[in-house]
Amino acid sequence: DDDTPTDTSGGNNNGRENLSGDIRISGSSTVYPVAQEVSRLWNEEYGDGVGFNITPDGSGGGFENVFIPGDSDINNASRPIKDEEVQRCRDAGIEPVEFYVAQDALTVVVNNDADWLDEITLEDLATIWSPDTAPETWSDVNSDWPDEPFDLYGPASTSGTYDYFIEAVIGETEADQPIRSDFEGTEEDNLIAQGVAGNEYALGYLPFAYYTNNPDSVKALSLSEGGNDPVEPSLEGAQSGNYPLARPLFFYANMNKLQEKTHLQEYIRFYINEADEDYIAEDIGYVPSSDQMVEDNLANLEAGIAGDYEFSR
Repeated sequence: DDDTPTDTSGGNNNGRENLSGDIRISGSSTVYPVAQEVSRLWNEEYGDGVGFNITPDGSGGGFENVFIPGDSDINNASRPIKDEEVQRCRDAGIEPVEFYVAQDALTVVVNNDADWLDEITLEDLATIWSPDTAPETWSDVNSDWPDEPFDLYGPASTSGTYDYFIEAVIGETEADQPIRSDFEGTEEDNLIAQGVAGNEYALGYLPFAYYTNNPDSVKALSLSEGGNDPVEPSLEGAQSGNYPLARPLFFYANMNKLQEKTHLQEYIRFYINEADEDYIAEDIGYVPSSDQMVEDNLANLEAGIAGDYEFSR
């Protein structure tokens, strides 16, 4: 596979080697490795005139603490921006420009020694994680499972993965909280894998890219929903939608900054064209952009540069 950056923006590099400035990228830890790699490839191709500051704050944490206050140019998100976040952006004078760049197969993992479990239903996951039920032991959920307490790991509440999991798996709860509170929450997805690897009765969930980076340390479970056959997590399952926890990945740009900064415009153009490359799947672990996604994203970019973009569902 050739990882050399490609440029399909009209046959030239738009003077990118002469561009300079800073780009601040906040948000999702799920999308973080994509932003890291695209930024590395930019500097490799065009020099280090553009400086990147990329932090994994979580989708919601990035929006609330960095993007909406106007401190970042881009916010990565592992779920769509919420209506209230759009309104808060606009209240702050920001129009968020949406770019849908990849797809993920959110992966449920257990310890390698958990030889009694290879698949699980979304219904059982809801029972395990809901504050309304909050079982204490595995056998409380299924009598065939061990009479041992859970050791649960997952993303922190600032994470878009946390938000997505609640909506896709748990749904509405009767309690005042959306998910049981007795789990280890973190924005460091590798720590989820490490936590599960360290306890035979652990369960966690994390982006597919982080599972593929830890394939020997934890075991991924096949998932089923509504009595259907279980499906193992894979890029093919994410792309087809057959995998129950397939989800889209995004980044959002501040339209004001997009209009002001030529280097930001060109970086996003480069990012959009890179997001359909094979290394997104082979080296990172997500489904790359389709040709249609690239076309739509370039259209959003041009509308944002012109100041004509208005976010809508």
